[in-house]
Amino acid sequence: MSCPSRFSTKKKFRKLTGERCVRVRETSMKTSTDAATTTVEKPWLIYAIATALGAGYLKPGPGTWGSLVGLIIAVAAHPFTWFLVVGKGVYLYSAEHTRLISTTPGLLLLLVPSVAVWLVLAWLGVKTGTQVAQIEGAKDPQHVVIDEVSGVYLALILGLAPVWAPATFFNAIDAQMFALYSGMSLLNWKYLLSGFVLFRIFDITKPFPCRRLEKLPGGWGIMADDWMAGVYAAICLRLALHFHLYEIGLRIHS
Repeated sequence: MSCPSRFSTKKKFRKLTGERCVRVRETSMKTSTDAATTTVEKPWLIYAIATALGAGYLKPGPGTWGSLVGLIIAVAAHPFTWFLVVGKGVYLYSAEHTRLISTTPGLLLLLVPSVAVWLVLAWLGVKTGTQVAQIEGAKDPQHVVIDEVSGVYLALILGLAPVWAPATFFNAIDAQMFALYSGMSLLNWKYLLSGFVLFRIFDITKPFPCRRLEKLPGGWGIMADDWMAGVYAAICLRLALHFHLYEIGLRIHS
């Protein structure tokens, strides 16, 4: 109900309606204040993924903690790690057992999981990043670190990808060697430390076109600049491997 104008000629209703208008205004102000102070309930699963199970809330440098989570996932996602965990990794060094992974299903078992896990991380990052940004009304909330998880993971697996010889995947022996080599690399502390440090450098400095990628809408902007930082880190890792700045040994007896 609207209040009468102060210039209204209906004098006899002013006294009756004035008190009611004041009450309406007070009620309206109280309702709007309560609505503003009401805390929006945060969906715990979305926040658990976006913050890498709470790593995004750790101090200092939540991005560093998120990158550490990505490093751990990269190691854990490779089947070679699990072969070692169950005590079967040693079999891969003998001619008697290498035939177990020389078949197509065996090669897929070694090669596919790492890539599949990254694709899942990327998809979850875009989805949950978009939702958290909308809930909090921020472009890139600081505690969202799924982008660092995905970015450092990409750096580690892309740094080992045989981009120079994609035909590797079509030759059983070459693919077997690559699968084992990548698995052992992800267990090499020098490779892991290099990937971790390089990614953080590029993630912080954000060379071109990282800052432009940040302007993409929603979760894409949150994730894409870290993917680009991962690509830069992967290039540096490839150069380090090419120039033998550190060695990753692998022996397969014939």
